[in-house]
Amino acid sequence: MRPHGSPEVLEARRWIAARLLAQGNTLTEVAAAVGASTSSVKRWSDALVRGGMAALASKTHSGPAPRLTPAERKRLQNALKAGAQRWGFPTPEWTCQRVKMLIERLFGVDYHADYVGTLLHQLGWSAQKPEHRARERDEAAIERWRRVEWPRLKKEDRTSS
Repeated sequence: MRPHGSPEVLEARRWIAARLLAQGNTLTEVAAAVGASTSSVKRWSDALVRGGMAALASKTHSGPAPRLTPAERKRLQNALKAGAQRWGFPTPEWTCQRVKMLIERLFGVDYHADYVGTLLHQLGWSAQKPEHRARERDEAAIERWRRVEWPRLKKEDRTSS
């Protein structure tokens, strides 16, 4: 499993391990010092022998290039903050399908609706469900019931006797 940390942080950890190995520390000592397994330190040591310090450098991301630039993502954020009704939708909620349509309209990029949820999560948005309440709901009566009736009906605490 990949350890936590940015590629730069993990690369720095490997370089520290390389320095410690060069000073003559054992694999076990280096592993304990940098918080890695002995097998990882051994792999780094072998890589050092084969390719030098360059072999410990971080690898570039192998996935496809993002289809929205950072500037476009920022523009999308602002468009989402403006609200769904601002973009002609009948209700204020954003759905993945609506965001997909907005992205197509603004940037000409066609994402799958399932990926739009991932994109929104990356932008700091989370799924929310609207709270459905009856129109007839009387908040004052509910609060009065909680304050007066509920304590009267509730069983007494019998552990204190």
